Amino acid sequence: MNCVIVDDEELPRKILIELIRQRDDLVLLKEFNSSVEALKYLNTQKKIDLIFLDIVMPGFDGFDFIRALNYNPQIILISSSKSFALNVFEFDNITDYLLKPIKKDKFESAITKASSRKKGTKAEVKKPEEEVLSREESVLYINIDKRLIKIDIPGIKMIEAKGNFIYIKTLDENYITYSTLKKIEEKLPASKFLRVHRSFIINLEMIVDIQDNSVLIGKEVIPISRRNKPQLMKRLNLL
Repeated sequence: MNCVIVDDEELPRKILIELIRQRDDLVLLKEFNSSVEALKYLNTQKKIDLIFLDIVMPGFDGFDFIRALNYNPQIILISSSKSFALNVFEFDNITDYLLKPIKKDKFESAITKASSRKKGTKAEVKKPEEEVLSREESVLYINIDKRLIKIDIPGIKMIEAKGNFIYIKTLDENYITYSTLKKIEEKLPASKFLRVHRSFIINLEMIVDIQDNSVLIGKEVIPISRRNKPQLMKRLNLL
C-alpha cells in the first residue's frame, strides 16, 4: 500500500518511518509536517492507499483535513489523547486510532486491518458534479421596488445576508432585496458558488486571495467559518 505521514511532530514521524520500512507491503511516498501542504499533494494524487494522520495540527485538525480530501483513502489516526475516539465513528474510511508514543504491536494490528479493508473494498473517488448552465439558468431575477431586475449569475461576486435582506454584489452594480441566503443559494449553481459563512455566499471564480480564515473577493474581505473551510479547500484547484 502506498502511504503518507501527516504530523507536525518530528519524533512520531521518525517512529512511523522506521515501522513502515520494516514492512514489505507498505511504501512511504511522502511525509508532511504541514496539513495544508499535505492536502495540496493528496488532492492531486489518487494513488495513496493509506494516510497516517495526526489529529491535532496547526491550521487544520485531522477531522477537518479528512473532510477536505476529495477522495477516500484509508486513514490511521494518531493522537496523544483518547478524547477524540468518539469522532472516529463519523468517518467510514478511518481504519484505526493509534496513541502516541506509537507501539509496534498496535501499529502492526492497524496495518492488518488496513490490508484487510483494501482487499475487501476500493476507495471511491469523489467526482465533483459538473454543471452546464442553460441560458435560463445563467440569469436571476430579483424583486426591487415592484420591478423584476435581471442579474447575470456569472457576474455575481458575493452575497451577504443582513437581517431580512440580502446584498448582492456584482461586477457592475450592487442590489438589496428582501429574501434569505438559503433561498438564493438554492437558485445558484453549486459548481460556481459556495456558502463560506452563515452570512456569506461567494463566487469561487472571483477569489483573489485566501489567508487564514478569510477570503478576498475583489476588495472585500469575507470571513470563512470553521465549519465551511474544509469544503472551500476541497473545491480549490490547489497546486
